[in-house]
Amino acid sequence: MVIQASAARGRRKDEQLIETTCTNTPDYELCIKVIRADPNCASAPLQDLALITVAEIKRKTEAIIVEIEKLQKSGEEKMQPALTKCRSYYNAVMVGNIPVAEQTTWGNPKFAENAMADTKNEAVMCEKAFDKIPTPSPFTAENKYIADVAAVARGIIRNLL
Repeated sequence: MVIQASAARGRRKDEQLIETTCTNTPDYELCIKVIRADPNCASAPLQDLALITVAEIKRKTEAIIVEIEKLQKSGEEKMQPALTKCRSYYNAVMVGNIPVAEQTTWGNPKFAENAMADTKNEAVMCEKAFDKIPTPSPFTAENKYIADVAAVARGIIRNLL
């Protein structure tokens, strides 16, 4: 009986960390959704909660890059300049921002915070790349999602400063 009560208190404390952490982000609901999607979130320390959001950005960025490559091969000429820019922006996220955020959440979180701010900017810039052509962005929802999750990740990382 004592073990069960102790485990229940531990779960409440873990859940409280998630809720408190997400309260300190710009999008509580998105934060809860992303973190709870990870099966290991219940006992995760704050650094790992940040890494869960970074992993979500990485997963979505990889998917966008695959879609960009498909569209580039399709040969729709008027989209090529915007696709090239988006590919460049998301390559910067994958090569620069994600590794920095993954490494520095346990080291100097300021670098991770900056990496997530830049990730949000890269998603916004990808969307804006389509403003100059008559074809709407095929990535509007994805760009918004990545920008929003990056803002959430940044909010979590600020708790580590």
